[in-house]
Amino acid sequence: MKIIIFILILYSFYGVIPTIYYRCFSRKAIKNFGTKGYIILSFDDGIDKAYTEKLLDLLNKYDIKVTFFVLAKTIDENSKIVKRMIDEGHLIGLHSLEHKCPLFKGYFYTKYDFEYSMEIFKRNNIDLIYFRPPWGVLNLCTLKYIKKYNLKLILWDTMVGDWRKFSTSRDIEKKIIKKVKDGSIICLHDGRGRDNAPSRTIKALETAIPKLKEKGFEFTTMENIYE
Repeated sequence: MKIIIFILILYSFYGVIPTIYYRCFSRKAIKNFGTKGYIILSFDDGIDKAYTEKLLDLLNKYDIKVTFFVLAKTIDENSKIVKRMIDEGHLIGLHSLEHKCPLFKGYFYTKYDFEYSMEIFKRNNIDLIYFRPPWGVLNLCTLKYIKKYNLKLILWDTMVGDWRKFSTSRDIEKKIIKKVKDGSIICLHDGRGRDNAPSRTIKALETAIPKLKEKGFEFTTMENIYE
């Protein structure tokens, strides 16, 4: 029993406490950038051949620039989509190599995750500045490599559960409109969704974007947080 308690304590200090601290207290993790009248759309879990280009079409229609937090392993096989993202003025950040939960990964996997991701970004001539961990979960090794590569840790203040199986496009739209505020970083998903979830996100944005504009919000990207 003492061994189990000791392991749980170590586990807490390794992953649980850092996650709680950075998600709830630390100013080093950006969740809201505090600029009146401006908001940021961000998308996790891509690149997805079935959805990301459809999302890009919608963003182009409304002339909105966003930040894509991509899984590094999807980059090489989607070079044309990456080029389109960059050409159309969007930012690309890292959302880990392959979306493994940091709570259950130790030093050697975390080292591999970051080093291989950096190699992929470099090979594809993508400047990497911004990082969002899967599920917003951190461990002590994650923090080490964020510092080593001088990455900026970006979380969110608006999450609407758009990946969930039973979230309808109407549900997603209503939650976005209700939760967003000045300086919000909105976390949505263009990949890995269950039962075509990203298609519902795109449909929700078709009506949510005009409504947000009507409310006076303008859309910006991560780079403008640090100007």
